[in-house]
Amino acid sequence: MIKDGKIFQGGILTAKRILSGMRPTGKLHLGNLHGALKNWVDLQNQGTYECFYFVADWHALTSDYSSTDSIRENIIDMVIDWLSVGLDPRKSTLFVQSKIREHAELFLLLSMITPLAWLERNPTYKEMKEELTNRDLSTFGFLGYPVLQAADIIMYKAHGVPVGVDQLPHVELTREITRRFNFLYREIFPIPEPLLTNVPKLLGIDGRKMSKSYDNSIFISDRGDALNRKIMAMFTDPQRMRKTDPGRPELCNVFSFHGLYSEEAAVGEIEVECRRAGIGCIECKKRLAARIAGELKTVHERQDYYRSHMDEVRGIIDDGNARALKIARATMEEVREAVKI
Repeated sequence: MIKDGKIFQGGILTAKRILSGMRPTGKLHLGNLHGALKNWVDLQNQGTYECFYFVADWHALTSDYSSTDSIRENIIDMVIDWLSVGLDPRKSTLFVQSKIREHAELFLLLSMITPLAWLERNPTYKEMKEELTNRDLSTFGFLGYPVLQAADIIMYKAHGVPVGVDQLPHVELTREITRRFNFLYREIFPIPEPLLTNVPKLLGIDGRKMSKSYDNSIFISDRGDALNRKIMAMFTDPQRMRKTDPGRPELCNVFSFHGLYSEEAAVGEIEVECRRAGIGCIECKKRLAARIAGELKTVHERQDYYRSHMDEVRGIIDDGNARALKIARATMEEVREAVKI
């Protein structure tokens, strides 16, 4: 039995809900894999939480409202990537935000009680406006997306939100909005807690933050020649011009990837050999390409399977939508009663 976002079996509390989402803005890259998806899979496999993971397609409109042609295709591609890296629809509820219209209703009600100053002080609002200077982000939707985010979270009475340190302000704003709703009307929602994750620093092939907008990403779906070309183009120690020059692994992006994909002994060997110029950057990159290809082999096999079984993918999405909708409808009945509307 589920009550107030908690799972009870035989009257004993066994788990709490957590929720997280991802925008369908294009192919997922290794930054997404190590920054979020691996943690999602670990959380679902722990059995400690009832996990809800959603495709945040309405959130994609906040910055890409003028180019929506690829959103539907991106949704399918992203769910295939989720399934391929290990998310299990038998353990986690996977759903699409826009299919649960109750999110929009709760967003509207929360927007009525959220002070404008709370939104304007959001650090991500300022950072994204500076980063995406080629887009007009002077819209209500972009300013107010943290309110929609709050609605997404509390709709399922989530107790936890898995995030990196940089996303803490988002969760704190959700907590403030939740407290304000509970104070003004009735205590319906638990105050969600951030579940901090250790997000490894994973840069793109040019040494900047890995991002689709920078065209510097290694995608989860990359394989063969496409993967090798990207690895060979990766940024290394800028002062190491020749193979005979001693390297500085701590400044090399390739070495940081070895830390994720190579065995500990191999990482130690590469560090020593790099410092004494015993290994060149090309050889180092070839080893990395082989390690990444090996790690992603099973993922790519699953991708191929799901792409040839699209009806199964759509069925998983439909089932997740139905499970989420049942909870959202029950939540909104409570909300409407509390607000008296």
